[in-house]
This record gives sequence, structure tokens and C-alpha cells, in this order.
Amino acid sequence: MSVLFKKGTHATGFKWRLIGLAGKLLIDFLFLFSPIEKRGFPAVARLIDSRRFIFAFWHSRILLLSYIYKQLNAAILVSNSADGEIIAQVLQRHGHKTIRGSTRKGGLRALMRQITDIRIHGRPGVVIPDGPQGPRHKVQPGVILLAQKTGCPIIPLAYSSKRRKIFSSWDRFMLPYPWTRGVITYGRPIEVPPKADAETMQRCARQLEQELNRITAQSDNHFGHTFEI
Repeated sequence: MSVLFKKGTHATGFKWRLIGLAGKLLIDFLFLFSPIEKRGFPAVARLIDSRRFIFAFWHSRILLLSYIYKQLNAAILVSNSADGEIIAQVLQRHGHKTIRGSTRKGGLRALMRQITDIRIHGRPGVVIPDGPQGPRHKVQPGVILLAQKTGCPIIPLAYSSKRRKIFSSWDRFMLPYPWTRGVITYGRPIEVPPKADAETMQRCARQLEQELNRITAQSDNHFGHTFEI
């Protein structure tokens, strides 16, 4: 998201709210008249209706997924960085609850809050497994631990657009053009056993990473694009 807005370390609360509103309006404008095809949805429809799931998608593909599932009231882990503040402001205006923290700072406390929101308050979870700063397309262990502690399956998600701009940021952030066709692809859910040992947790992380790369490549290929891992 830093490719869309400039950072401001001394920004006031009003400025952050203004940036969040601008971000929401931009995303709404980008997708309001864009036809979006859903692939693989019937296989996960009942699971999504249950609200007992965790969405996972790559950092570069956050825009459409924030829009499609606005008002989901999901518990979403967002970093404490300035970039994270922008993302948090936008997500809150799309009807989500944001939990601040990352693998580098405040991560354990944030993870415990997210577990509580999912288990006690019945919110779906959302994790960006290669955020906040990469490495790109590499699953970090937090999402696997979250699935183990909550008992919720992970639903991998990806999307792509026919006309788009790929930035040179670490995540190769994708910005779709307005009024262009898009596709969102749902992957095979990943379940983490409640008593999973370290080897099983690592295997689940590899499965999630492979599935995210598979459906992201599939989404890109749908429009003739090449997915760069």
C-alpha cells in the first residue's frame, strides 16, 4: 500500500483517517464497475457461511479481497508500521476489526488477541502470510499457529485482473485498472491438527504456500499474465 500513499511518521489521527477514507474510496472506485468471476467458490461456500475459517492471501493481492468481503467483520492482523496504519484505516472502513502487531513487534500479543476474536467472538480470521515485509510468497508460521489454536481451516485466496499495474515494491504489488475484468480463485482448505507437532506444522505451511502459488498463477494465467514467484 505504500506505493499508493506517502508515509507520514508525524501524521495526526485526522490525517490517518483522511488517508483511510481516501484509500477506501479508491478501492471502491476501482472495483465498483469491474465484473469479478469467482472460481472454486462452491467448494468452500458452506465453510464461508459458517464463519469458521481463516482467509490467507499474498500481500500483493490485498485490494480486491478487502472490497469483496467488506462488512465481513473479520479479525485481521496488521503490522504496526506506517504502511500498516494505512491498511488498517482502509480495512476498518470496509467493516473489519484490525489487530496491530507483526512477527517482528508485538506479534505474540496480537496473535493471542486474534485467537480470542475468532474463538470467543465468532469472527472469521484473515492473515497475509508473507507480510508485512516478506520474503515475498513465503508463508510465515503465524497463520499455521492461528489455525491450530482456533481449529479453523485456512482458505487460500488469490485474484488477478485483465489490465493492471505491477509495482517494483518487495511484494510486486498489483494495482488493477478501473473497469477491467477480474477473477478471484478459492483454493483447497488447509486444516491444521490441534496436536500438530513441529514437522506437521511445517508441512502445513508448505501446503499453504504451494496452494497460494498455484491459485495465484492460475488467476494470472486466466488473463495471459505470468506469475512471478
